[in-house]
Amino acid sequence: MDYEANDGLQQGGQDEQGGEYSPGRLLDTLAAKLNARNDAALARAIEVAPAIVSKIRHGRLPVGASILLRMHEASGIGIRELRDLMGDRRGRHRMSPTEFRPGGQPPAPQAHQPRQASGTSNEG
Repeated sequence: MDYEANDGLQQGGQDEQGGEYSPGRLLDTLAAKLNARNDAALARAIEVAPAIVSKIRHGRLPVGASILLRMHEASGIGIRELRDLMGDRRGRHRMSPTEFRPGGQPPAPQAHQPRQASGTSNEG
């Protein structure tokens, strides 16, 4: 695949300045910067399995923080620029209340339970 020939329209039909998510544009730019002739060479350059690059390119795997760091370390391109290349225009990342909680559940609200006086229980 010739990466430099793909700097026009990318996945989704938006141009390079468009805001649509396009990890293919990110991978193509990295490949050109690292002189990788194909996705397998790109995977070797950023030290991940070729299947990871393929899944990212086809939208089956999101570009996570660890992959972004590997891309940055291999290419010298800043994280913000890498995110811009793939169409990630968010200023900040916010975690949802269910992230990093056991079972993916938000914390249970604490209901106020009145204390029973000792010796007034109806248990027998």
